[in-house]
Formats: sequence, structure tokens, C-alpha cells
Amino acid sequence: MRRSPVVPALRSTTLIDAPPRTVAGLLRDSEVAAEALARDGHRFTAPARLLVPGDEVRLGARLLPGIRLPLTTRITAISPAGMTSVLTRGPARELVHTVTLTPTATGTRLVDELMWTAPWGPLGRIGDALLLRRMVRRLLAARAGVLTERVAALAGASVVVATALVRDGRVLAAQRSRPPELAGQWELPGGRVEAGESEPDAVARECREELGTDVRAIGRLGTDLPIAPGLLRVHRAEPAPGAAEPRALEHSALRWVGADELADLDWVAADRAVLADLTELLTGRT
Repeated sequence: MRRSPVVPALRSTTLIDAPPRTVAGLLRDSEVAAEALARDGHRFTAPARLLVPGDEVRLGARLLPGIRLPLTTRITAISPAGMTSVLTRGPARELVHTVTLTPTATGTRLVDELMWTAPWGPLGRIGDALLLRRMVRRLLAARAGVLTERVAALAGASVVVATALVRDGRVLAAQRSRPPELAGQWELPGGRVEAGESEPDAVARECREELGTDVRAIGRLGTDLPIAPGLLRVHRAEPAPGAAEPRALEHSALRWVGADELADLDWVAADRAVLADLTELLTGRT
């Protein structure tokens, strides 16, 4: 049987007035996707607010009044350079959605590219032209609108830094003692950036306050992460020369964790979104 032809890529370009790490963080925010889909009458269900590679999201695509098509998509990659997902349940075959983010002088150029194989032969190609392509373009336009609104809402928002402190191929995890709903879970140490303070300086200060040790911030890790106070930004760090051994001054316990142990800990929701980046960092793949 001859296969249906692969539909040429559907491409769409949008300029978002924010850096790529922020745009990537909003793309992985399931609240953004849910709002964009709802504007066109669709439904969206995700396992967590901040999506990670391997997560599957479910869509109830509204084709016509009273007619919904169930779809399931798996996230396969997320980074400051973009995001990729593949359809795992639905009529279209080999559907891959790639988002590429490129920094420009006026913001981030967001390029969506979708490839799929139309099902059901000639009838499927007619449906593709009349329904699917129009629906996808409306969804992309709705998402661009939500992204623009969220970026504007983040202007002046609080920034929280988290520290991926690495030593001898292990990262330092800290076990929370409060509030009660988070006690016992693990996180990367950090806190709010104070007025007039740079993010690297905030990393150093928070580690002195929480761990009693000196560190040097040496670069960013992963995307920005939308959280209730504003944005969480993870910084890579290393112990400063002669630094004291970290102590649990504000946590229940500390633990140096290797790449093969990351999944063993019960991480707070925001830091769960960093585990893939931490794995690459600790295994030398970044």
C-alpha cells in the first residue's frame, strides 16, 4: 500500500519581546498552552505546570461544534533554543512540532514548524486543507497572543535564583524544612534577588546565608521557569577557593547527588523541571 505523502512543513514566525530563555520557559508552562487552546475552544490536560522531556499532554481538539478529537503529544526536548513534541495518539501520523528560538536585536524570533502525514488518503488530504491547517494556524496565533501577554505581565516581576552547585561530578541538593506542604522535598538552594543586586551576587549571598559557604556563579542552566513569585533562574556554580564545607543552616539536610541519583529524590515542582539539564551537566553533555 502506498503511503500518503508527507505534507510540506507548516511554518509560522512570531517575534516575542523577551530573551529566548524566558520564551522557552513560557512555552513549557502548561498554563500558557491551556489558555491558548481554550481561546479556540480546545481542552488541554498536562501532568505538571512546567513540562519536561517525556511528559505527555492530552488535547481535546474541537473540530466542529460538539465534535472533539482526542490527541496525545509527548514532549521530547526543551531548551533555551526551543522545544520539540511528537504526536503519540491521533489520526495524523508522524506529526512532529518543532519550535526554534533565535535571539534578535528586538527580542526572540519564534519559528514553529510542523510536519505530518495526512491519514485516510484523498479524504484525509481534503480534511487537512479544510480543517487541520486552519486549526493549527489559529492555535499558533492564540499562543502568540498569550505569550505576548505573559511577557508583559512579567515586566518587573520578582526573580528567584537557584544554585546548581557542582563538585566532583555531583550537585548539592537541599531538603526543605518548611512550609509544611514542602517539608521533606528537595531543592536547589537559592532565593530572591534583592533590589540593585545582580543574579550572580544573589547566588553567592544566598549560599552564604543558607549553606555557610562561598561559591562562584559560572553561568546559566536551562530555561527561565515561571513560578508564583515571578521567574526562577538556575545558575551553575562552583565552590570558591578555600570555601567551607556546606552546612544545612536553613534546611533539614544536604546531599551531594550524582546524575544517576537525581530521580531518586522527591524534588519540588519547579526543580523537577531542571533535572534533564542537571543530568546533562553532571554527565558532561552540556
